[in-house]
Amino acid sequence: MVAPEEQQVESLMRFRRFALAVCVIGVLVQLGLTAYYLGMGHKAQPHHLPVGLVSPPAKRAGVIALLSRNDYFRITDYATSDDLITAIKRRDVYGGVDITASKPHLYVASAAGVPAATLLRTTYTSVVQQQTAETLSALAEQGDTMRVSDAQGLNTPPAITDVVPLPSDDVNGVSLGFLTQALALGGTIASMGLGRLIPRARRSWRRGIAHVSILIGYAVGSAAVILWSMTWFGVGETADRGEMLGIFSLISLAITASTAGAVALLGPAGALIGAMYFTLGTVISGASILPEFLPAFGRRLGENLPTGAGVQAVRDDLYFPAAPIHEHLVVLGLYAGIGALIVLITNMLPHGRNTTSEVELALVERLEGAERREPVPI
Repeated sequence: MVAPEEQQVESLMRFRRFALAVCVIGVLVQLGLTAYYLGMGHKAQPHHLPVGLVSPPAKRAGVIALLSRNDYFRITDYATSDDLITAIKRRDVYGGVDITASKPHLYVASAAGVPAATLLRTTYTSVVQQQTAETLSALAEQGDTMRVSDAQGLNTPPAITDVVPLPSDDVNGVSLGFLTQALALGGTIASMGLGRLIPRARRSWRRGIAHVSILIGYAVGSAAVILWSMTWFGVGETADRGEMLGIFSLISLAITASTAGAVALLGPAGALIGAMYFTLGTVISGASILPEFLPAFGRRLGENLPTGAGVQAVRDDLYFPAAPIHEHLVVLGLYAGIGALIVLITNMLPHGRNTTSEVELALVERLEGAERREPVPI
């Protein structure tokens, strides 16, 4: 027999090893997340931000050379300012400038992303100020004078039109990020809970259908809660409630079904998929950091995750009804459909250890116990 002192020492050693392992894992996770978060957002710079240009041929070359610096912008030509405005409303471009008139005119869409609108404003204002300074310097060198009206015209702030402004209740445009985080976290918790609950019934096609039905029911319920909570703060008041309910339901189902499918294939470790949506996916979803401001890897990954596709679909439906969202819906549909299919298949496959379910076993034990307690007739 092992002496009590030796048992106590062994228990203490196990505790210390476990505590050390927990600390090491915690530090490594923190290091990885810190590197990831800083790598994605510590120096967010635009990469080929799509903008529009309305320009006569004589001025085009100079403007293109100016906007092409540092590869910040990707320029698309439009014939008229109306064409440019239409492209902005379709979210083909984040904004653009019309320089066909004597004074240039900038068009932005703050609802498409505050960082993009701010970048366009500052770039446009600095260029106009630079041109004004060059004009004044040229006049000073020539010794020419200027009329007061001309000087006032040069000092007039440049014309800027916000084609699709953010609503007054969402001045920073951060609501989409918060809603996405809530959906991702809630969906992950629900999937993990169902992963613990569903296996307590016998494997069958009925169990698979029940599992998927619960996922769909949860998705609709979570979407309704999101819509209800949005009304508390005046967000999305002008949106089509039916469309928003459908989109939020699809986002939730994409998260929960894909997480449940991963759990069905990998066991409890599959829940890490849902954790990834929350911890990693929300950062590169495009809600707070626009896709064009992310590194190429983060942009491609983000737009192909349920969180990223969901953010873009919700943003377009809320603020850009003319923008096509079918690509985002396809991504969400694939996650939801494949996850639900995996859940169905794994529930229908036979399993050697599943001949008697835990619920049935507990019921049998209770019945046997009741029979043993019954009095024997005389």
